[in-house]
Amino acid sequence: MFLSSVTNKVDAKGRVSVPADFRAVVAGSGFDGIVVWPSFDGQYLEGGGMALMEEYQRSLDTLDYYDEGRIALQRAIFAASRPLQFDTGGRISLPKDLHDYAGLNGHVTFVGLGRRFEIWSPIAHEERAGQMRKLAKENRHRLRPVPAPLPGGGPS
Repeated sequence: MFLSSVTNKVDAKGRVSVPADFRAVVAGSGFDGIVVWPSFDGQYLEGGGMALMEEYQRSLDTLDYYDEGRIALQRAIFAASRPLQFDTGGRISLPKDLHDYAGLNGHVTFVGLGRRFEIWSPIAHEERAGQMRKLAKENRHRLRPVPAPLPGGGPS
C-alpha cells in the first residue's frame, strides 16, 4: 500500500526521487516504475503501479464497450497516463506537461492513498489537507469493519 506523505525536491532536469516505500509497493510488477496521470478532480497528479491500472481495467470491463462514461474514464486515465521508469537512483523524470498541469515548482509532495497516490505542489497540498481532514471527520462514521477473507480466498 502507498502510505504517508513525503515532500521531495525536483532537480534542474525535472527529476524527483520517488519515496522508497512507494518504490517497494510497485517492485516486482514487471515494470520498474510508476504510472501517473493528470487528476480530473483538481490541479494535481494521480498515480499508482501497473496493478492499479489492471484493477481500473477490470472495473471498466464491467461496462459496455461503447458506454460514454467508460470511454470518458478510459481517456481521462489511460490515454493521459505516463509510465515513468525509475532511474538507478529511484528517480523519475516528470514530463513538462504534467509538471505544468500540477503547478509543480521545485518540490513535490507524494501523498499515499492505499492502492494509489497523488503528487501535489506542496503549497496546494497544504491548502487542501485541512479541507480533507474536516471532510474525513464528517465521514468517519462510514468506516466499518470488514471481515478478513479466510485462507484460500473464501469469505470468513
